[in-house]
Amino acid sequence: MSLSPGLFSSTRDDWATPQALFDELDREFGFTLDVCATAENAKCERFYSPEEDGLKQPWTGVCWCNPPYGRRIGAWIRKAYESAQAGATVVCLIPARTDTSYWHEYVMRGEVRFIRGRVCFGGRKPSRSPFPSAIVVFEAARGERRKA
Repeated sequence: MSLSPGLFSSTRDDWATPQALFDELDREFGFTLDVCATAENAKCERFYSPEEDGLKQPWTGVCWCNPPYGRRIGAWIRKAYESAQAGATVVCLIPARTDTSYWHEYVMRGEVRFIRGRVCFGGRKPSRSPFPSAIVVFEAARGERRKA
């Protein structure tokens, strides 16, 4: 039996956040900054576009991060963790790739919430992801979160 490579990887790395999932998390956290967005898919009034490169910008307040899922995802997760250590709250929607080094180095230091089933991402052609997903929450001082 031959398995399709598409079952285990994706040709995309820019998956638009499902609005219902974001809305549920926004009610809990009260996001003030989308650190990785375009004008078309930004979830917050304040956001960093690819041209601004969120990896080079300060992440403050309560941040939403749905990073590109390609080879640079580890840099986004590291920035999320480091920003939380500097006082931000950062909530990320990421693939549940528990075998990666960034997962063990950074994700395991946050609060991990596995998502049941496959996320149906938005965009021009909404589609179910070919991989499981998780929410990871990085907070400097757990239990002291306040809605903005």
